Amino acid sequence: MSRGPALGAPALSDPLSRERHRILHAVQDRLEDVAKTAVSVMRTEIPSYALQDERFFDDVRDQVLTHYRMQLAALAGGRDIAPEDLVFSRAAAMRRARAGFALEDWISAFRVGRQVLWDVLLDCAGTSAEAQQAALSLVTPLMRYVDFASTHAAQAYVEYQQHVVADADRERRDLLDQLLAGAAPTRGPLLAAAQAYGIGPHSPMMAVVAVCVGDTRTGDLTSAEHGYATSASIGIAGPWAGRTLVVVRHGEVVAVPVVRTGMDAEDICTHFEAVQRRLAREGTMLSMGISTVAEGAGELPRAYEEARAALDLVPSGGGVAALPRLSPFDYLALRADDLARQLVDPRVRALLVEDRRRGDTLAATVRAFAEADLNLRLAADRLRIHHNTAHYRLRRIEERTGRNPRRIADLLELLVALAIRDGAGEGGDHQ
Repeated sequence: MSRGPALGAPALSDPLSRERHRILHAVQDRLEDVAKTAVSVMRTEIPSYALQDERFFDDVRDQVLTHYRMQLAALAGGRDIAPEDLVFSRAAAMRRARAGFALEDWISAFRVGRQVLWDVLLDCAGTSAEAQQAALSLVTPLMRYVDFASTHAAQAYVEYQQHVVADADRERRDLLDQLLAGAAPTRGPLLAAAQAYGIGPHSPMMAVVAVCVGDTRTGDLTSAEHGYATSASIGIAGPWAGRTLVVVRHGEVVAVPVVRTGMDAEDICTHFEAVQRRLAREGTMLSMGISTVAEGAGELPRAYEEARAALDLVPSGGGVAALPRLSPFDYLALRADDLARQLVDPRVRALLVEDRRRGDTLAATVRAFAEADLNLRLAADRLRIHHNTAHYRLRRIEERTGRNPRRIADLLELLVALAIRDGAGEGGDHQ
């Protein structure tokens, strides 16, 4: 096994060696009080420690004393520190990690312990030149000990967190697999996990499926980074309280948000659209499909298939297709195939292409006219144009296409042509 740092005394003159041992023995006599001081400072300077009870601080005090005794014994006896000497510290690090303490808090505790011990060493040394020189000879070995011990503590933290992450990933995948089979868990760890996400047998839920379609940073679409970055972004609290089940699986990210009290499907859509846009700004382009609401676990398989089908509605550059925002008309138009596009009258298609280049004013007029229930004056007001301008636009559409927007059949044909054009990605991003 590899050895740790050498903490013994360098080659010192007899007077300096005696001074060094005098200092160490003086500190040893005060060690209980030194440990209490260190714990008191930790309690003051580390916020997460300040919230703990006396049982916790008894454990911390024992750890501090053990570290101090090991350091003093090594410094006095000139022996090395081996990894096996720090088993007690690794065990404590695991306890802190399991209790939810951040690694930086544990490292801060090491820093406090080192500083308190150094202050006491200086105090015990006194002010003579030989004493000060003897004290300075302790600086390097003390720093080596703290570096060595804190590194082992950090390794223990990382090992624990790796196990926790792996276990949590497995638990989330198992929970999602059961939900996608149409059943909510009824007992055991999976039931507890489902409850943590607010998921019950009859909870209203939605399914969201996201895949990476572009990366402006690396160009590597197969990187696992995309999935976990997306997972982390989705997991950030949205407009609702509570956590969201998010799983990276088979090249896609699947989320199961619960529609909680006071929310509706639009709240979910807005949150995930914001996630997609935020990641796009950071260089990760996602296609995201969002299902309608599933009334309980029994309907979640259907919702998942909806979300996957919705991905087909997203343009190749990425975006969001949210089924709750689509009417049946919109959905059918977006699902149009090449044959449906060929069936659009060439005159209509040509006008829409030209209108796109000119700013889409005619398309906007058709849509506004339909939304105003064929009330041209209301449509003009909503477009903030004069009534005569709106009338001129409708007449121009009829002259160019042979379709009179005032006739229901012709208006529907124009609207379908518009929806097919936009669904094919010819009309910009589809959100």
